[in-house]
Amino acid sequence: MRRIQNINLYKCVLTLAFSAAVVICVCIGVVMNLTTVYDENFDHMGIRTFCMFTVNSNILMGVSMFLAIPYAIDGLRNQYFRLPDWLVTVLFVTTTALSITFLVSLFVLAPVKGFVLIFTGSRFFLHGLCPILSIITFCFVIKDLHIRFASTFFCLIPVFIYACVYYTLVRIIGEENGGWNDFYGFLTRIPEWISLSSFLPITFAVALGLRFLHNRSCERYRKLARQNYMEAYETNDMHEVIIHMASRTSKIDRTGNIVIPYRVLQMLLNSGEDEESFEEYCILYMKECLKHEISQE
Repeated sequence: MRRIQNINLYKCVLTLAFSAAVVICVCIGVVMNLTTVYDENFDHMGIRTFCMFTVNSNILMGVSMFLAIPYAIDGLRNQYFRLPDWLVTVLFVTTTALSITFLVSLFVLAPVKGFVLIFTGSRFFLHGLCPILSIITFCFVIKDLHIRFASTFFCLIPVFIYACVYYTLVRIIGEENGGWNDFYGFLTRIPEWISLSSFLPITFAVALGLRFLHNRSCERYRKLARQNYMEAYETNDMHEVIIHMASRTSKIDRTGNIVIPYRVLQMLLNSGEDEESFEEYCILYMKECLKHEISQE
């Protein structure tokens, strides 16, 4: 069981370290923007920094990563780490948004304003470090949920909302009437029809790429976990693994309640080619727990 515990420890420590790093970097970048009253190269500093998708997407990512920290700490204490499905989906959405920020900075802003200017100061954190850390964390550290194709459409929501706001304030209202200037250059430096027709497809393609990398990591982790469970219990039969798990759980649990490790059993089933259904795994686990409880009485 030590190898299984070590895997859990690594997941907790890596998630805790990367999540904390992203949160700290987001805070540094946003505070630097807020405390910079004037910058000759950028109009939107101080409180106006919240006009930028860069800042908003980083804040959303910082909040998402902050929510993952308590689960990592709890995983260290309980020797079992798992993020809830809803949080992994939120991280998927925010990582996609931050990836768009990185791509826009790299391919749209940097060629015009210069790579040094776009990736120094607060922009080093918001344009570069935070997106890279977030992509690494979501794709290679967090391996808790196999992202479904339908979830990819959620990633379009932040970009669509901001695009509507940006177009309304820049094109419909206009800077002269109290709206925004085209600080990203989407409607002036780039032909308007290209910007309007390409952003959602590009976002969708980025989301698919992140989903692919994340799911590949999940599959590798599940196979590794299944192998480690079998090696820990010195068997190649999944039935025997479940029996050993139930026996060990019944000896540790003093509450008198039978708690089926739903996520662990589901992971082991999905990583193999077993003919039994998930329900049969759960029934087998419960029967073994009951058997040990009755024998102890």
